[in-house]
Amino acid sequence: MPEQKIAYLSSMDLGLPEDVLLEMERTATMSTCEAGRVCYDPDVTGEKLFLLKQGRVQLYQLSPEGKKIVKKTLEPSAIFGEMPLLGQGMYGAFAEAVEECVLCAMSRADVERLILNRPQVALGFVEAMGRRLSELETQLEDVAFKSVPARLAALLLSLARGPDRSVVAGYTHQNLAERLGTHRETTTQTLNEFKRQGLVDLGRQRIVILDRDGLKSVAAEG
Repeated sequence: MPEQKIAYLSSMDLGLPEDVLLEMERTATMSTCEAGRVCYDPDVTGEKLFLLKQGRVQLYQLSPEGKKIVKKTLEPSAIFGEMPLLGQGMYGAFAEAVEECVLCAMSRADVERLILNRPQVALGFVEAMGRRLSELETQLEDVAFKSVPARLAALLLSLARGPDRSVVAGYTHQNLAERLGTHRETTTQTLNEFKRQGLVDLGRQRIVILDRDGLKSVAAEG
């Protein structure tokens, strides 16, 4: 429905006025993608820009032996796809839905038409990608200068949801390891140490934060 699509586009934090969002609504195609489905194949999809509204998408590449090498797991509001016009590239990577996703897709022709008619669209995309680059730089700095426990503690605090922001749900140890840029075994060992210290309780794809102040102290240690 148009109203639902506009609501999705409004939440993408592109800084665009409503009349521009209406123009995008007429251009973008909204769809759902079930968990496990590849929503971007570099050999098939071609130039297309995706705006992820709901769910999580995993970007990965295949080694010459066919082994999947995960590059990043994208959260809602992320932009991905192949669109050199906007400086957005997949560089041979696939995109697979980790869970059911809601996507808005735009072709190169759609984007070009929008930019010609509405220059604010290009500015909105550029600003969004600038924020993403800044987040990537911060992540790289953390990998270089912070310990795994500090990075994991900060990540858990940022992912926590619920009334008291104490529950991290829907993430496997592998998912968390990918976000941290480390090995699953290292993440599991660190989580078990957090549990031993009384900082968290562990369940199946569910982590309950028992001591937020304690985790904050670990995150600040670097």
